[in-house]
Amino acid sequence: MSDYGNSPFPEPDVALVPAPGRLSASLPGGGTGYVIDEETEIEAQPGTERVARWLRSTVGAATGLSLPPHTDNWNRILLRILPELAEELGGPESYRLSVDGYVVAIDGASEAGLFWGAQTFRQLLGPDAFRRAPVSANREWEVPAVTLHDSPRFRWRGLMLDVARHFLPKEGVLRYLDLMAAHKLNVLHFHLTDDQGWRVEIKRYPKLTEIGSWRGRTKIGHRASPLWEEKPHGGYYTQDDIREIVAYAAERHITVVPEIDVPGHSQAAIAAYPELGNTDVIDTTSLTVWDNWGISPNVLAPTDNTLRFYEGVFEELLELFPARFVHVGGDECLKDQWRQSPTAQARIKELGLADEDALQAWFIGHFDRWLAARGRRLIGWDEILEGGLAEGAAVSSWRGYGGGIAAARAGHDVVMCPEQHVYLDHRQDAGPDEPVPIGHVRTLEDVYRFEPVPPQLDEEEARHVLGTQANVWTEVMEDHARVDYQTFPRLAAFAEVAWSALPEPGERDFADFERRMAVHYRRLDALGVGYRPPAGPRPWQRRPGVLGRPIDGPPPNR
Repeated sequence: MSDYGNSPFPEPDVALVPAPGRLSASLPGGGTGYVIDEETEIEAQPGTERVARWLRSTVGAATGLSLPPHTDNWNRILLRILPELAEELGGPESYRLSVDGYVVAIDGASEAGLFWGAQTFRQLLGPDAFRRAPVSANREWEVPAVTLHDSPRFRWRGLMLDVARHFLPKEGVLRYLDLMAAHKLNVLHFHLTDDQGWRVEIKRYPKLTEIGSWRGRTKIGHRASPLWEEKPHGGYYTQDDIREIVAYAAERHITVVPEIDVPGHSQAAIAAYPELGNTDVIDTTSLTVWDNWGISPNVLAPTDNTLRFYEGVFEELLELFPARFVHVGGDECLKDQWRQSPTAQARIKELGLADEDALQAWFIGHFDRWLAARGRRLIGWDEILEGGLAEGAAVSSWRGYGGGIAAARAGHDVVMCPEQHVYLDHRQDAGPDEPVPIGHVRTLEDVYRFEPVPPQLDEEEARHVLGTQANVWTEVMEDHARVDYQTFPRLAAFAEVAWSALPEPGERDFADFERRMAVHYRRLDALGVGYRPPAGPRPWQRRPGVLGRPIDGPPPNR
């Protein structure tokens, strides 16, 4: 995987995930280049203070070392920002890490690059450096003698976390930000609203959380299941929670992209504010937050009232999330109610639109222009291509590669996340013991061999592929343990796809990845991640009966 250059020394075996761009031994015979101990200090040059703070709070906590600011001690970790590395190594997130007998030096082209270098340094210390508390006091930590030159393949390396179907408390979100940072992922796509729950406080519309954040019961398992959990489920993030999450992410150079679903997947919002629905078709006052999975027929009405309402939502959202991109969903909008609605049909006629697909394009286009006027960019699922794509919109291509190819060829930016490859809610094995047996079978190797840039794109079109993300939909993930099981270890394979350059001749070395994962599993153990073991589910991870019956083919919804 790595380009070891022309080093005269033997290749070091350091089992890094994701694999770095160039790696070589920095001393004859390799071996230990430096020892970190209670005398080690951090020399933080200008602009590196936040990374130094992270090293003390995270690596220091695990090692039991205080890592104080540098005085005149030769025993130090040197942190520097060298902007010229961006051109030399390939972008602002590049870094260089060098360990020899004299110093540990981590140089970043930017603060972000320096932070990713610090993540690699943590891996070099060994799995115990990932624990929450030191194994023993006054321990010496050996660092192998290596030199690395590294930079990411893609600038968008994302994880989509669905907290609408099953709410994940704030502490769980912060934990996943740490897990993302450990794998050099830099975008959290935060799926905050859906038919089954509204999860973000909007002060001018308090019923969105008073009513929309709770459902009366929950379907257990996927659609084939006849079982229900007969108790309320819900929760939401206050605006202060969101500020904390965003700040925590920023410290780890992760951008949080919020998603507010429109015009479909909106039953929770309509249950809270019935006037948002198609009141000339159904009695929306009788709607509750949906307690089932699938695609609800209850969608937003294409009225001026609805537009003003969601402008109010987005106004508060922009105050909370500084990310340039705002995700508006746009997927799986069933248009039966629009076909039956005199109001919707009158709007189609008034605007001179061809059909209901064009009406959705008008709806999305309104918010594309609204966000652009405020310095933001709209991104949506690939259904926003239907009826014509708004001028500045970017596309999350989930129904395969097709939407992404069409968008890139039309000059639009794309994030590749096809369900057939990187939907981590899909089962990991075809066996009857798999505890969440939905969707396609996608093994660790399948995810590892995913290629985000389709060969149909020429060089110019391929530049519109901003990157890629793995999606974690939580219909059948009722708690963080189930999210862990579905997400890991496949997220480690995905992280390498997103970070590491595609090797020549284009075939990734899965055997080498498995070799490095043997060490990485110990890091995940230290972090307390309840991943799916390579040998399959442990007995207590299995679910009998309905949940243990495999369902062939992909689920009808995302």
